[in-house]
Amino acid sequence: MDMEAKDYVKVPAPELKLFAAKLLEKYHVPPSHAEIVSDILVAADLRGVESHGMARLYDYYLFRLEKGYMNPKPNLSMKKNFGATFLLDGDNGLGHVACHMAMEKCIELAKKYGVGMGGVKNSNHFGIAGYYSMMALQEGMIGICVSNSQPLVMPTYAKKRLLGTNPISLAFPAGESRPFVLDMATSVVPKGKIDVHKRKELTVPREWGADNLGLPTDDPGKILEGGGLFPLGGPAETAGYKGYGLSAAVDILSGVLTGSSFLAGVLNATQRPEPCGVGHFVTAMHVDAFMDLEEFKGRMDQFVEELRTAPLAEGCDHIYIAGEKEFARWEENMKEGVPVHKKVWTQLLGLCSQHGFTPPETVSS
Repeated sequence: MDMEAKDYVKVPAPELKLFAAKLLEKYHVPPSHAEIVSDILVAADLRGVESHGMARLYDYYLFRLEKGYMNPKPNLSMKKNFGATFLLDGDNGLGHVACHMAMEKCIELAKKYGVGMGGVKNSNHFGIAGYYSMMALQEGMIGICVSNSQPLVMPTYAKKRLLGTNPISLAFPAGESRPFVLDMATSVVPKGKIDVHKRKELTVPREWGADNLGLPTDDPGKILEGGGLFPLGGPAETAGYKGYGLSAAVDILSGVLTGSSFLAGVLNATQRPEPCGVGHFVTAMHVDAFMDLEEFKGRMDQFVEELRTAPLAEGCDHIYIAGEKEFARWEENMKEGVPVHKKVWTQLLGLCSQHGFTPPETVSS
């Protein structure tokens, strides 16, 4: 764990979920919706994706609910149904709830047609993309999830933010091996990683982002305030234009195709009262539409084993498969407790005091 243990408290995962759900309900989120959101937030922290877990509960979600900027009780409605595809209106509610419903619908359609594809418009930030792609794994299916987000990334050769970190996640079931789960931003790093470094008063690698002139900087404050992130690959010299193109493609699927906002039209959740206009795009694919599921799992095991046993580079001792580190972190945190940064925990304790209920006990600090 690349974190100082002294800066964290640890909370048992079940208690942390109940705690998060209880806080959400205090902001008029229905219990069934609060359960979904809390499960996704804690899943992020369990997988070691600190930037998308409990750290965002107040700043991204409760803050907007408190101000009336986001709808706590959205009327989620289907706007289009066309065979194996659909379009869902999130009604400016929590993105977790809308995307969760969308992937459930994709899985239902995939059972009938072999594939289900859905777009979500009028939504908000939804946590980790990997949660939704992995929902398909529970049915032995392949899951895909992409989303646009507020502009934080400067297109190659630009000094203005126009693209979001626009995550992509693909999840493939396997047999004896763990599932192959790719969950990545199309920027060098997600904004949350810059937030974490700023909160810890640390510098960042200069390849991560630029200042307001478009020049590389190691100051997370300059990246967040007037600067921007580089697309995956970094500046043009290291092929950042590939990440730029990938991010733009995600925005086309999530924003342009769904009728959501796109590019600079996706608004900043922490600074603007208007609906953010985030869009998502999800897909579930029934493996049996291509081959027997058990045959596919066996082929995936062979695929993973060939990657894992490739000759090692000098000084290296292990080849990782997408999702492997996160599954290991999940198991560790389920046993030892979910780490929550003390600054985040102090903020959440303040909300407990404000709303008059007792927080869960920590298991270590």
